[in-house]
Amino acid sequence: MAAAPAAGPPVNPGDGAPAGGVAGAAAAEQPAKYPLSGEPPPVTEILPPVKESPPGTLPPLPVPASQNVTTNLINRLVQRGVLTKQDATELMQLAEADAAAAHSQQEAANEYAELVGSGGHDEEVRVPYIPEVVRTQMRDEIKAELAAQAKREGWGGRDLVPEWVKRMQVFGDIRVRAEGDFFPSGNNNSGAFPNFNAINTGAPFDTAGTTFSPQTNVYEDRYRPRIRARAGAEIMVGDGFTAGLRMATGDSSSPVSANQSLGLANQGQGGNFSKYALWLDRAFIRHETTFASGDGKLTTDFGRFDNPFFGTDTVWDENLGFDGAAVRATWKANDRVTPFFNGGVFPVFNTDLNFSSNRPDKFKSTDKWLYGGQLGLDWKIKDDLSAKFGAAYYFFDGVQGKHSDPFTPLTPSDAGNTDDTRPSFAQKGNTYFPLRDIVPNAANDFGTKYQYQYYGLASQFQELVLTGRLDYDGFDPFRLSVVGEYVNNLGFDRNQVAAMAVNNFGAGGTYQGGNQAASVTLTLGKPAMEHAGDWLAFIGYRYIESDSVVDGLNDSTFGMGGTNMKGFTLGGQMAINPATRWGIRWMSADEVTGPTYRSDVLMIDLQTKF
Repeated sequence: MAAAPAAGPPVNPGDGAPAGGVAGAAAAEQPAKYPLSGEPPPVTEILPPVKESPPGTLPPLPVPASQNVTTNLINRLVQRGVLTKQDATELMQLAEADAAAAHSQQEAANEYAELVGSGGHDEEVRVPYIPEVVRTQMRDEIKAELAAQAKREGWGGRDLVPEWVKRMQVFGDIRVRAEGDFFPSGNNNSGAFPNFNAINTGAPFDTAGTTFSPQTNVYEDRYRPRIRARAGAEIMVGDGFTAGLRMATGDSSSPVSANQSLGLANQGQGGNFSKYALWLDRAFIRHETTFASGDGKLTTDFGRFDNPFFGTDTVWDENLGFDGAAVRATWKANDRVTPFFNGGVFPVFNTDLNFSSNRPDKFKSTDKWLYGGQLGLDWKIKDDLSAKFGAAYYFFDGVQGKHSDPFTPLTPSDAGNTDDTRPSFAQKGNTYFPLRDIVPNAANDFGTKYQYQYYGLASQFQELVLTGRLDYDGFDPFRLSVVGEYVNNLGFDRNQVAAMAVNNFGAGGTYQGGNQAASVTLTLGKPAMEHAGDWLAFIGYRYIESDSVVDGLNDSTFGMGGTNMKGFTLGGQMAINPATRWGIRWMSADEVTGPTYRSDVLMIDLQTKF
C-alpha cells in the first residue's frame, strides 16, 4: 500500500493558487489544480443543455459518470438548473480542496485506501464530501417535503391529536385525610340537640310519640379516614366561550363537602371495600370578553360553577358550587387600583313538579332564590403591600319557612302545603320552628297523637358581608396575610324569631340567638408552595351567631359544621413537591348560646393535584 503524503495547507482557490494535498504517489505527479480526480474539462464544456427524458426514467449525465459523489451531485444540480455553470466550477474547486485537507487529517481515510488497494497498485481514494451550502439547501428541501407529506398523510406529531383535544385542559386533585372528632367532657347529652336535617330529609317526626327525635352526636369521639377526589376539564370552544365539567366524590349530595369516609356503610357509600359514588360537581358554560379598550374584563358563567364572590368560609364553604348565572367584572382605574363587581342569580330550591305527589290537587310553587351582588377593589398600596376589599349583599328569597294551612295529618305521608319551605340540607345552628299547623280533633285524639312535624328556618336571611385582605411581602420570600370578615343578617327580627323558636335558648329559657358573625385569620409563609420544603402556617378566630348566615352553606369542618359556634383554628402546610403537600389543622369550637356543646377536630392531610 502506498502511503499518502501529508497535504499542504489549504489555499483559497479564488486567489489563483493551487489547493494543497495529494491522494497518493500517482496523484502527486498530476498538476496541483485538481489533486484528487485529475484535470477535468471545464464545466461549460461537459454540461450541455439538459434534454427531456421519458417519465419515470433518470436522464443520463451529459458526461461520463464519475466515481466521485461530489462531482456527480454538482453535475446533476447544474443539469436541473439549481446551480449555474459558474457556481458549479467554484463548488468543484472548493470540494476538491476541502476533501484533500480532510483526507490528510483523518486516519479513517488511510484505512479505507488500504482496504480498496489491490494487486500492488495504488488506488485513488475518493472521500465523498458535500459542501456546507449544498448540505443546508438539501436539508431544508427534505424537511419541507417531509413536513408536507406528514400533514397530507396525518402521521406527523401533533396532527395525530384531534383539534378539540388541543383546546382541552384537564385538571384534578386527590386528598387523603385522617380525621379525629373529639368531644370534651361536659357536653349536654340529654336530647337537647335535635338533628333537624335528619328530620327534614326523612319522614316527619311525631312530636307526640315516645321516642327521641334524631339527635346530633355530642359526646362519642370518632376517627375517620377520608378521601376527596375531583377531576374535570375545561375546553375552549371559541369566540371567548369555555365549557367546564368536574366530577367529585362524597358521602352524599351535601353541597359543602366532597369527603368520602372510607368504609362508611350506613348510607350505602362503602363498607367491606364497596365502591364509592361520583357526583356532578361542576358543569358550566363561561364567556369572557374585554371592554374599556382592553382595561376591563367581563366573565359570565351559566350552569354550576365555583363561588364567584370574594369571601371566606364564614359565609360560604370552600367546596360549595353555585347554580345559576353569575357575572364578574374587573377594570383598571390606574396602575394601582382595580375595582371589581361580582353578582348573580342562583336557584336554591325548585319545587317538585308534582308536589304534593299523593294528592290530585297540587300545591303552589315555593321556589327559593339567592340574589347576590358585591363591589370591591384590589389596591396595590406599595410594592410590598397590597389589599383587597369587598362589600356584598346576599338576599335569600323564600328560604324562611312558612306556616302551613291548618290540616290534620293521619299518616307520615300526608303532606302540608308548606312542607317544601323546610331546608333541603342543613348542618346545625340556625333557629327552627314547626311548619305544620296541625288541627287537634277526634282523628288525632285531640292532639295527643299523629303530630307529624317538619321544621323551617325561623329567620329571613339578608346578609351584609364586609371582607378584607391585607398582604405584606416585605419578608420576601415569605408573605404575611391578614383576612377578616364581618356579617350582619339584616333580615333577622329577634322578636319574631323568638316567638316561634324551638331551639337556641339560654339559661332561664330565654331566646338568645343572634344575627352577627366575624372572623380573622393570620397567615405566614410562601403562598405559592412551589418547591419542596415551602411552608405556611395560620391561626384564626371566628364567632358565628345562630342566624348570621345560612348554616347549610358555610364551613363544614369548624365545630363540625354550621353556626352558633366560636373558637380557634391553628394549622399549617408543607410542600413535598410543587404538586404535593402535607397539611395539619386543629379546630376548637364552643357553642355561642344554648346547652353546653364543645368539639375539637384534628385533620392531617396528604394532597396532590394535577
